[in-house]
Amino acid sequence: MSSFVDVANEDGVAVVIIDNPPVNALSFHVRKPLHEALTALRDDPAAKAIVVACAGRTFVAGADITEFGKPVEQPELRAIIALLETIAKPTVAAIHGTALGGGLELALGCHFRVADRGAKLGLPEVKLGLLPGGGGTVRLPRLVGAAKALGMIVSGTPISGGEAKAAGLVDETFDGDLLANAVRFASEMADRGGPFVPVRDRNERLAETDLAAFDAQAADLAKKARGLEAPLACADAVRNAITLPFDEALAAERQLFAKLVSGDQSRAQRHLFFAEREAAKVPGKDLQKRRIERVGIVGAGTMGGGIAMAFANGGFPVTLLETSEEALQRGLAMIEKNYAVSVSRGSLPEAAKQQRLGLFKGSADYGDLADCDLIIEAVFEDMAVKKEVFGRLDAVAKPGAVLATNTSYLDVDAIAASISRPQDVLGMHFFSPANVMKLLEIVRAGKTAPEVLATVTDLARRIGKVAVVVGVCHGFVGNRMLSARGAENEALLLEGATPAQVDKAFSDFGWPMGPFQMGDLAGLDIGWRNRKARGQTAVIADTLCEEGRFGQKTGRGWYRYESGSREPVADPEVEALIRAKAAELGIAPRAIGAGEIIERTLYPLVNEGAKILEEGIAARASDIDVVWVNGYGFPVGKGGPMFWAGLEGAARIVERLEHWHHSTGRAIFEPAPVLRRLAETGSWGAVGG
Repeated sequence: MSSFVDVANEDGVAVVIIDNPPVNALSFHVRKPLHEALTALRDDPAAKAIVVACAGRTFVAGADITEFGKPVEQPELRAIIALLETIAKPTVAAIHGTALGGGLELALGCHFRVADRGAKLGLPEVKLGLLPGGGGTVRLPRLVGAAKALGMIVSGTPISGGEAKAAGLVDETFDGDLLANAVRFASEMADRGGPFVPVRDRNERLAETDLAAFDAQAADLAKKARGLEAPLACADAVRNAITLPFDEALAAERQLFAKLVSGDQSRAQRHLFFAEREAAKVPGKDLQKRRIERVGIVGAGTMGGGIAMAFANGGFPVTLLETSEEALQRGLAMIEKNYAVSVSRGSLPEAAKQQRLGLFKGSADYGDLADCDLIIEAVFEDMAVKKEVFGRLDAVAKPGAVLATNTSYLDVDAIAASISRPQDVLGMHFFSPANVMKLLEIVRAGKTAPEVLATVTDLARRIGKVAVVVGVCHGFVGNRMLSARGAENEALLLEGATPAQVDKAFSDFGWPMGPFQMGDLAGLDIGWRNRKARGQTAVIADTLCEEGRFGQKTGRGWYRYESGSREPVADPEVEALIRAKAAELGIAPRAIGAGEIIERTLYPLVNEGAKILEEGIAARASDIDVVWVNGYGFPVGKGGPMFWAGLEGAARIVERLEHWHHSTGRAIFEPAPVLRRLAETGSWGAVGG
């Protein structure tokens, strides 16, 4: 055959092996020989059954995403599946690792599916702004029922081999030699005799569908889509599988796929898919990574405890250090409580909770950090305090240990320069809650050794984080841009907007919540403390804090929160305060629309990102997008602020920034030179990709 598809005969069972490392993607160079092999085997009397399997660590993990948006080279996946369905002898997909997207659709073209018990099966196309385009929305409901299929397709979350068997997606699961078991299974099916009914002709599960219940389920999922088109299209496609003949539903699926794949949302989500992988790359070949086996965390507060959980969740033993036994026990108790909540929700087995808790070693003695390979300082955001901690770490940490600071704003170069081994120091900026949030800003200091950077970037992947390497400046990438986004918030209020109006403009744009609701959630006292430390003021926010209005934790902030509820309620007292402050400043209120709110918040965000690129704080525009989507809730369907700037049009952004700069005189609106160049060239390429 070819180097990508091989065929062997095992006692009359033809075994077709796909070998396209690393994930056996269904590229054209795989599809062509696969189609040829199946065509030959269909008519080969020496083959009484066919097993489709894969070499390497996984079954087919999807289509070749690099081919999306390009002319399709034949045979495409749908033709291969259609060919499988013409084969009269039994066909069996042998699934190990993952069968995702086009891989699962290929398996759905077979009469039978067998899998390792630990295999993962799913249709995750929705995460790329798409729906399954190879018949997945029409065939999967015929095996698992419409409700189960809808949940799988709209969430994009894979299920295990065991769950797949219980649902009817997999016929058998095995431990041990999957291929040998698959050949035996195929031989037994052949000996038993046909006819073998393809999935497309199985309608029993669809006939059981309660259409009203299905529509209610779809409506509930639509509420959670937050402006994303793909989940709604997925629901429509599954509904078509119930209500239309197979071929009509299949054609409708393809029309929906074609519309999505050419749209901005899918382009944005595919951009992010590649951006995350690019962000994890560290320049320099053959860097010898340091061995990380035990992790130390200094500080058992909210951040330190969350970071410790992130490493324990990744299987790392953790030494958690606090200044007193009381603080240590309080931190450990909070960690146990967090795990207990996961157990109560059913997301973590009790045995896993106990296993993770067993990885913790508490201490109030810095000497107990001597055997740690990585030590992360997670104490109060104060330079003097952090330097003191690093001085103590310098005295006890073993040679070659990586020393990291979890600062959100402070100068990592200054921290590194305060000890004798600056080459071992970098920033690891986790986002709260650190055991949940995916983003990790890895801050490259001036003297950070390249292998230290490579070690921590690789480590981030091992604990399930999306890593982005950034440079040293106040606030790095995320928080520096956040300051720019929020610079006009109070001005908008003083000029006539309400907190609810600003927040609605954000939620309509696609954010999970607006800046004022987010401030209440995080705690207004945090920003107040930071402003005081930097000698800054905020007319309205400072007054709220002086009145003890810190947000949700006090029941009052920008909004009221009734009886412990997290639902914000507009507060007339806050609106009266805003109008009083505006009157003191001689500002007459006027109507402010959503368009103005977006221009005065998100255009400065993009502008600051352009400055960050020009300064080399971020290596690529796409790195900024990864930071903002994974750490700050920028709408995934818009691809991040820099990708969105391309959709919005840099020329328009520059023109409106100039308008607001002229009308307000505020520096936040002065367009960055690189943004002006983008308006002329249309590409970030000259300044970082």
